[in-house]
Amino acid sequence: MKTLFTWRRTLLGLAAASVIGQCSAFSFGASEDAVVIPPPTIDETTQAHSETAVFAGGCFWGVQGVFQHVKGVKKAVSGYAGGAANTAEYEKVSEGDTGHAESVEVTFDPTQVSYGTLLQIYFSVAHNPTELNRQGPDSGTQYRSAIFPENTEQQRVAQAYIAQLDAAHSFNKPIVTKLETYNGFYPAEDYHQDFLTEHPTYPYIVINDMPKVSQLKQLYPDRYQEKAVLVKAGS
Repeated sequence: MKTLFTWRRTLLGLAAASVIGQCSAFSFGASEDAVVIPPPTIDETTQAHSETAVFAGGCFWGVQGVFQHVKGVKKAVSGYAGGAANTAEYEKVSEGDTGHAESVEVTFDPTQVSYGTLLQIYFSVAHNPTELNRQGPDSGTQYRSAIFPENTEQQRVAQAYIAQLDAAHSFNKPIVTKLETYNGFYPAEDYHQDFLTEHPTYPYIVINDMPKVSQLKQLYPDRYQEKAVLVKAGS
C-alpha cells in the first residue's frame, strides 16, 4: 500500500507542478466496462429538495467526476468517511489504517434524481462493487466499496438494492459493498477537488476515469449533463 501511495503522491506532485503531460508513459491498468443493471424496485420517498449521500468506490477522482455529470446533482465533493476527524487527510488515509475510505459526498435534488438512481449509477458506472478493498490499480481499505447511509430511508433502499442485484446475479461475482455507519464526512484537500475536469489528460484519469464518464453518457443519456457541477468557487 505504501508503494502505491508513493507513486500516486509523486505523480500528484508532478501534476501540481504542471508537468502532467510528462506522465503519459506511466501505466495504471485499465478501466472496467460498466454493467447494465435494473433500477431499484424500492426507492426513497421524500418531499425534500436537497439531500446528501456519501459513497466510497475507489479513488475519489473518478467517483466525483461521474456524479458531477448527473442531472439533479448540485455538488459532489471528494473527501473521507469512516474514520476520525484528526486522520482525515490524504497522507494519513493513504496509509490504509485510519478507517477512512476515499469517498464522495453528493448533494442532490430528490425531485430531479432519486437516491435509488444515484445508487444505480454508483453500482453500474462509478465503480466495480465486486472488488474487495481495491479498485483498478489501487488497493487497500481506503479504496473499499462502501455506502454511508445518512438516515434509515437511505439504509433501507441501499440494503434492498444490494439484495435485489445479488438475487438477479447482475454481476459475475457477489457484491462486496458494505453499508457503514455514517459518522461524518470530511472534504479532501483542495487539489483533489474537480481533479477529473481540471486534468483530463492526466494518464490515471485518461485510463481509469474518463471512460466512466463516457459510459454514464452512453448508458444513462437522460441522466447525463455535459457541464460538470464543480466544487471550486468561480468554476
